[in-house]
Amino acid sequence: MEIGMEIGVLGPLTARVGGVSVVPSAGKPRQILAALALSPGEAVTVPALMDEIWGDEPPRSASSTLQTYIAQLRRHLDAALEREGRAAENAKDMLVHRHGGYFLDISAECVDVARFERLVRSGREAWAAGDRWGASAGFAEALAVWRGPALVDVRAGRLVETQLLRLDEMRLGALENRIAADLDLGRHAELLGELAALAGRYPTYENFHAMYMLALHRVGRTCDAIEAFRRLRAVLVEELGVEPTRQVQRLLQSILAADPQLSRPRMGDRLVG
Repeated sequence: MEIGMEIGVLGPLTARVGGVSVVPSAGKPRQILAALALSPGEAVTVPALMDEIWGDEPPRSASSTLQTYIAQLRRHLDAALEREGRAAENAKDMLVHRHGGYFLDISAECVDVARFERLVRSGREAWAAGDRWGASAGFAEALAVWRGPALVDVRAGRLVETQLLRLDEMRLGALENRIAADLDLGRHAELLGELAALAGRYPTYENFHAMYMLALHRVGRTCDAIEAFRRLRAVLVEELGVEPTRQVQRLLQSILAADPQLSRPRMGDRLVG
């Protein structure tokens, strides 16, 4: 049975039943809630939850302690249901024990990740239809769902950390695709500050550097574009022992040759992911 609940993981952890927060202040119950929120409607096994909380060093009382944390979460849910005038409903119908694990009996749409993914799909569909304005708007709206780093206020064990890596890759992909759409729309001058910051924040993320090079070249700062390539290459060689990809090297050659194709707003038809 699904009972109304809204959860946010794309930023600090939030979880509300109606207007009442059910996020516990204690760290380990928060971890459990986060782990369950990342798999709505799907059981997370007891061993997986224990591993998330304690890693390779669970206490002897791990099983009973986990049950205590689950009971704490249910008390928060019961209190929220009572405050919302829904005392006849039961927290055990929301946080369910079944098949050797626990799950939140909610649809994926109750978690902000679903909204983010839906908007990303909208952006990709607009891109496929040749609508760069719609693509840019779709990806921008998807990125606006994020309120900060995912689960920034929750200690992440192995289970949650794996999900966070996946989410961050999705966010970077949406960001790259939004910038690609904006470049196709000729917004290279407006993108310079953002791309400079991204190149500094992600020194080995070659696509951001390539976009920065292209934007610099399009505003007449070809020397700066070449210098941006040199900085990228120095970092890649020193830290990873590799050269820039052929795609980035071809972009450099086109810049050096003043290829007129680079001055056109269209960057290409390929999206990330």
